[in-house]
Amino acid sequence: MNATRTAERHLLLSMTANGSLGAAGEELFVVTHGDGPYVHDSAGHCYIDGLSGLYCAQLGYGYAEEIAEAARQQLRELSYSPLWSASTHPAALKLARRLAGLAPGGMEHTFFSSGGAEAVETAWKIVRRYHVLRGEPGRTKALARRGAYHGLTLGALSFTDDPGLKEPYGTPAVPTRFVANTNRSLLPEPLDDAAFTAHLLADMEAAVLAEGPETVAMLIAEPVQNRGGCITPPEGYWEGLRRLADRYGFLLVADEVITGFGRLGEWFGGDRYGARPDLVTLAKGLTAGYAPMGATMVGARVAEVLNQPGEVLNHGYTFSGHPLCAAIALRTIEIMERDDVLGNVRAHQVHLGKRMVALGALPIVADVRGAGYFYAVELAGDGENGAFSEAARAALVRDLIPRRLREAGLLARVYDRAAPLLQIAPPLIADGDLLDRIADIIAATLDEASERLVSPER
Repeated sequence: MNATRTAERHLLLSMTANGSLGAAGEELFVVTHGDGPYVHDSAGHCYIDGLSGLYCAQLGYGYAEEIAEAARQQLRELSYSPLWSASTHPAALKLARRLAGLAPGGMEHTFFSSGGAEAVETAWKIVRRYHVLRGEPGRTKALARRGAYHGLTLGALSFTDDPGLKEPYGTPAVPTRFVANTNRSLLPEPLDDAAFTAHLLADMEAAVLAEGPETVAMLIAEPVQNRGGCITPPEGYWEGLRRLADRYGFLLVADEVITGFGRLGEWFGGDRYGARPDLVTLAKGLTAGYAPMGATMVGARVAEVLNQPGEVLNHGYTFSGHPLCAAIALRTIEIMERDDVLGNVRAHQVHLGKRMVALGALPIVADVRGAGYFYAVELAGDGENGAFSEAARAALVRDLIPRRLREAGLLARVYDRAAPLLQIAPPLIADGDLLDRIADIIAATLDEASERLVSPER
């Protein structure tokens, strides 16, 4: 039985029209193995993994033997032990200590989970517990940013601004108000950083006052927002969020599931923008994709309230801090430090930025955004204000661009939603030559798409 038929009969894939496999003509893309920054499919083709799997394969695929040895050592000692009822194990203790040493000042406590959505769910429950213990049980609402994505479990889905993802599941579990994100391309006229920051913070403050400050529990935001295309903040924005959180008593959560562990050239991407959150969520790059793991880091001020004598943190997961995953995370950190992986990003990020910004000269490019090894190209169509006609969207965004990228040997993300985008997040081991190859493939693809946009008959 071939892969498509097997999936059609037995496997439900994430974010996939599973009923369109096979009979409707959509064949399955099967990745069989990887090496360095490359992956190979079942047909024998090789691709640059321009998205690091799903923003998580920070080290590419060349460290399997080292990771496997760390796993073997751990499994010889202990295969499983829960972090439950005053019980733990050495790997979890060591990893928590290492994370505290890498995190922003005062971020010294960690609650482990199995992935990003669980880390976000954990952050919400800790936030709620914090406010209840402080005598403010009425703080039951959250703030998030328009277009944001924070996960698909029912709690995390509350903070995800996408009606198509939320409406099938009814009323969100957490009342959430969405405020402006930091996308400059949405502005009616250009603003400098100071004016843009003032505008964004005013919008945020107005939302808090409209909801009632005494009802707002937290604001969750990514240092660079993934959904909508690598949206970077203006100078002073995160410092302003900190002031608003302090003024009105809600907690500030930095979702670093994607931006953490080197994606922006820092262990914590928020450090690049002066972020001082109360909690941080991690996953993906924490283990470089070699094992499933998430973490919610908690600042000292919040932990002090949670850890009052006799108070129980009645929350947990069976596989929190699994020994195998913790050992892999520890080896990942060791490799990243030894091989100066963050230094590699810092050394090449300016060059990558210049190559990506140069794409802005093409007719089909509306905007280029990003930082570190994390960039998006917003596409402009053939209609008014850069919108795509349905014919152009079908021909270019759904067909030509993703097809040509893959034919040229590059895996990237092409969104076909409100703002069509092409996005890359290459492995952090990528050198200048590989980044140039990525940029060249994108340039050639978008150049052809631009010609088709102007002359559809070509």
